[in-house]
Amino acid sequence: IHPQQVDRWVGWAALALALSVPLTFVLYLHIPFRPDLNRTEFPLSQAAWLVLIYLDLVIPFFLSGIVLSLALSACGQIQGMIPGGSVNISIVYGSEKREWLQPLVEQFNAAGNKTADGKLIVVEATPMGSIESVRGILEGALQPTVWSPASSVYIPVANAEWRKIHGEDLVTGNPNDLVLSPVVIAMWRPMAQALGWPDKAIGWADIAALAISEEGWSAYGHPEWGKFKFGHTHPAYSNSGLVSIIAEAYAGAGKQRGLTEADLNDPNVRKFMADVEKSIIHYGTSTGFFAERMFERGPSYLSAAVLYENLVVAQETKRLNGQSSQIPVVAIYPKEGTFWTNNPYVVVNAPWVTEEQREAAGIFETFLLDRDGVINRAVVRAGMRGLNEGQKISYDLQNERGKTAAANLRAV
Repeated sequence: IHPQQVDRWVGWAALALALSVPLTFVLYLHIPFRPDLNRTEFPLSQAAWLVLIYLDLVIPFFLSGIVLSLALSACGQIQGMIPGGSVNISIVYGSEKREWLQPLVEQFNAAGNKTADGKLIVVEATPMGSIESVRGILEGALQPTVWSPASSVYIPVANAEWRKIHGEDLVTGNPNDLVLSPVVIAMWRPMAQALGWPDKAIGWADIAALAISEEGWSAYGHPEWGKFKFGHTHPAYSNSGLVSIIAEAYAGAGKQRGLTEADLNDPNVRKFMADVEKSIIHYGTSTGFFAERMFERGPSYLSAAVLYENLVVAQETKRLNGQSSQIPVVAIYPKEGTFWTNNPYVVVNAPWVTEEQREAAGIFETFLLDRDGVINRAVVRAGMRGLNEGQKISYDLQNERGKTAAANLRAV
């Protein structure tokens, strides 16, 4: 049962109960109280009769409301019967952009935006892992109007799976990108400095060396830190986990482009990837929630994790504002190169999406892509990057990371 359908049932039930109260009161005023009645033949008091009358009204009103709700839901006419009604659009999106998107959803809803027919647009947004969400769509557990994963990397797979069932693509055309954010290795600053940061470029090879080292951090003069503990989200549920595996493969093959099947079958590449993955002690299903866990629990939980740049920005902003007592964390841009995530806005090509919802989703998309004024400030404030890759972000990572790695950033 879809949550919106449950909401409608509850609404009709509440209406039935609300109507029954005044009707019962009206009848109460017209019930004569007969003290002369024989109590053995007519033992019920006026109050008891009131209860019976109330129940007699509640049950038919309640059942009628439920039946009417089911009928209208089945016909899809509930909104059309209400003058100046509303059209709801649901969005599932990668949790890494929650701090950017959620305030904008609230702002959009508060502004009272309407469709061409004058219907109020209501946006409902739910954060979750990018791949977890599309799996829900493919399995029929989720029926959103819009899907906005962290990157487009999984779209071809989603389309292939959707075609098996529906004979057409789930994602059609070329969806617009909303914002950009590089994939980085987030590491606590003292640990990064022990590896030579910011003067020394650090990459996946260094992570692999730490992963297989018996000495762990002792080799860098810090036995108190123990073993190197690395983490990334699960590649079957989250975009950053999938990108982590791809980045490891590129690094193992010594390439920045043109990875082939032969590269993936190369024993040296396989060993390199296995060495990196040996240090993984925690997987997550969603990058945003995974980052929160790392930043809450500190270095004893993880030494480093594959995250998005904006999540590092958000954590450092909290620390500098006194909202976090953790030690500083820095964004490491692997020397072998890293990836941009492009956060596409996809109105899904699914049978449950109406033309009215497509129109409403387009209006919300236009709102998000408006880079003037408040929207642009929201991008900067959340540590995201605009579609112009050179846009300055709110927290100056240049001072934290040393030389910029922009030359090694490339879009996925």
